[in-house]
Amino acid sequence: MAQHVHPAAQKGFSSAAELYQQVRPSYPQEIVEWLKNDLKLNHESTVVDLGAGTGKFLPYLKAVTSQVIAVEPVQEMLAELQKAYPDVQSIKATGDNIPLSSESIDAVLCAQSFHWFANIETLNEIHHILKPNASLGLVWNQRDIEVDWVKALADYIEPFENNTPRYHSGQWKEVFENQFLFQLTNVKVFSQVQKGTVENVVSKRLLSTSFIAAMPEHKQQEMKAHFEKIVLDFTGKNPQDEIEFPYVTYAYHFKK
Repeated sequence: MAQHVHPAAQKGFSSAAELYQQVRPSYPQEIVEWLKNDLKLNHESTVVDLGAGTGKFLPYLKAVTSQVIAVEPVQEMLAELQKAYPDVQSIKATGDNIPLSSESIDAVLCAQSFHWFANIETLNEIHHILKPNASLGLVWNQRDIEVDWVKALADYIEPFENNTPRYHSGQWKEVFENQFLFQLTNVKVFSQVQKGTVENVVSKRLLSTSFIAAMPEHKQQEMKAHFEKIVLDFTGKNPQDEIEFPYVTYAYHFKK
């Protein structure tokens, strides 16, 4: 039984794929060293970017190996990826049904995606395509809520989440309980900032959040105005002023 894409992901990411590609932050450069040193990847490795979205994580994988396969179930996201990275092999598929050979892959990476398909069917499928002792890497950029205005934005958004899968809920970790497929090796934490105008790196970035992007246009514009008011109240910065949006990046390394 093939799993379905979560409605918030299907609706939000299909309508906001282009915005996602434009405004989502990239990843810290240290991620490349993490791929090489922790996951032991090199130019001979074959890796899968699972839930690849518009391809935001691909540059980091391509810095290590040219043998990269992107897997993404939402057609509009995949189209953005194919436009940006025509040289990368890409497959439209869900995490529980990846059309690749058994024990053929050196690592599976899920960047900003695993919380959408954190189920045992997906873990079984990842285990199936990975070589013995190969790696599963889970990476997330999270807004740094130690900063007052970022925390205020998070507090405003939280009531709208409902049951949407999110990294910060921690529910994705439950799939690793009572299973013998993967063992956590380590967790690395990095920090970075995304620089740009308040409108681009704050309000438009937040509009690309799945459950917000799935809302009616008038509601999105109402929220955009509220985001910009929060930033103005805390920092004195207007929508066209430059700002640095702080992020914390979490990188989990599991071994098969």
